[in-house]
Amino acid sequence: MREIPGTITGISGPTVIAEVKGVRLYDRVYVGRQMLTGEIVRIEGDRAVIQVYEDTRGLALGEPVRSTGMALTVRVGPGLLSNIFDGLQRPLKRLEEDMGFFITGGKELYGLDYLRRWRFYPLKKKGEEIRYGEIYGYVEEGPFKHYLLSTRDGIIRWIADGEISLNETLAELEDGSELFGCEEWPVRKPRPFKRKLSPGEPLITGQRAIDLLFPLARGGTAILPGGFGTGKTILEQSIAKFADVDIVVYVGCGERGNEMAEMLEEFMKLTDPWRGRPLMERTILVVNTSNMPVAAREASIYTAVTMAEYYRDMGYHVLFLADSLSRWAEALREISSSLEEMPGEEGYPTYLASRLAGFFERAGIVETLAGRIGSLSMILSVSPPGGDFTEPVTQACLRTAGAFLMLDTSLAHRRHFPAINWFQSYSLYTGELMEFFNKKISPEWSILRQRCNEILQKEESLREVVEIVGMEGLQDSDRLLMHIAERIRLEFLCQNAYTEDAFSPPERTVERLKALIDLYDRTLELIRKGTPFEEALR
Repeated sequence: MREIPGTITGISGPTVIAEVKGVRLYDRVYVGRQMLTGEIVRIEGDRAVIQVYEDTRGLALGEPVRSTGMALTVRVGPGLLSNIFDGLQRPLKRLEEDMGFFITGGKELYGLDYLRRWRFYPLKKKGEEIRYGEIYGYVEEGPFKHYLLSTRDGIIRWIADGEISLNETLAELEDGSELFGCEEWPVRKPRPFKRKLSPGEPLITGQRAIDLLFPLARGGTAILPGGFGTGKTILEQSIAKFADVDIVVYVGCGERGNEMAEMLEEFMKLTDPWRGRPLMERTILVVNTSNMPVAAREASIYTAVTMAEYYRDMGYHVLFLADSLSRWAEALREISSSLEEMPGEEGYPTYLASRLAGFFERAGIVETLAGRIGSLSMILSVSPPGGDFTEPVTQACLRTAGAFLMLDTSLAHRRHFPAINWFQSYSLYTGELMEFFNKKISPEWSILRQRCNEILQKEESLREVVEIVGMEGLQDSDRLLMHIAERIRLEFLCQNAYTEDAFSPPERTVERLKALIDLYDRTLELIRKGTPFEEALR
């Protein structure tokens, strides 16, 4: 690490200007006597513009600036799971112990516990060759094997076997380089892999409306746009609880503090339905609430996705959830404005779409450098102002996301959860995943899905007729269709997030829909034979 000193010459909110020579773009810096964390976002000769990720109140001209010579990084290694971090990967529990309930600036804490002892199991031997990204051993992190990845190429001269801590050498190579139990990785740089694969397996969420009508793929991306009060946060939290994945990384980006507190309290008590273990054992939470410095929101998304990629590289299936991408974009807009950049549509920076596309590209199912198959799936909520889906953030996401799950305000007001509009939403993964569902779950899956869509579409076309002539004016067959469609909406597509029905495995999803479709077919046959509608339904 090469430290480069400098001096503050200008301050404007979270933006600081310093005289400093020899720095690079996106170097991490410590600002002022409080040692606030910042990042160099522009260089003009010997003048650097620094974006500070902490509260700059009390900062004065002439105070020192110190560049680390390194980019903003995340420390990855054993101990990330079950932890709660802020946007700069500082563990909130240890911040509370040091500062109390109110976090002040300038506190640098390691994201990992370097004193904790782990039982290390080597998978390589002395004299064996090792490549960059290859697994050379593991420790047990809760129910998971936390595989350790080599950061060098070489021949192993010595390797540990037994109790270790993260600041101890785990292996030494013949060229003298050492391997440790953790590493630092720049948050804006995607982690490498051998090759990206096409999605072929579904991401089971336990939400019937998603799994049946708009299936998501492992390694795929989805956005949840919806206005205020449409249930974006509750839906994301339900998916985080019940999704069929190994690891969940959830980032609350600009969320209200009370919502995050309720979520944390609930997650501490819940059990993973797939493994029967405490839910927090497979979860990493990154919290950047609305009362935290707004500039840190921009970093929090990258901090979280880097940790998610790290577990993907071990061969695990990882789900990344962000709530909400709009608040991240607003932070980007605020930063861009303070840097006096040319604004684009609605004041967002002109590079908003390319920045979002680059972020979405970090999702995918890949063959890792270790030769394993791992995936990183993304489900990101969007909060368009006034529920306007033509605004720039939603439109930029639509160009890249593989699934669009529109949350409808009218459905939410009718207490329909999840409030996914089944006419406006879509999934580009449906074609690839139908074969999997038909083979693994039920051969009737695609047929039932098609029948469900047909009934809902016919109901929509009959609504105008019903408004004119009333239900009594319809033919019995149409009355039956309206009745079954209502039951599909209320009993099948609607789920209660606070009861056992919050999670519906695919097998149960098929059974429930099949029962309703069979009822429709039986009753329709009776009506065609002349049985009155009310009697046929009995």
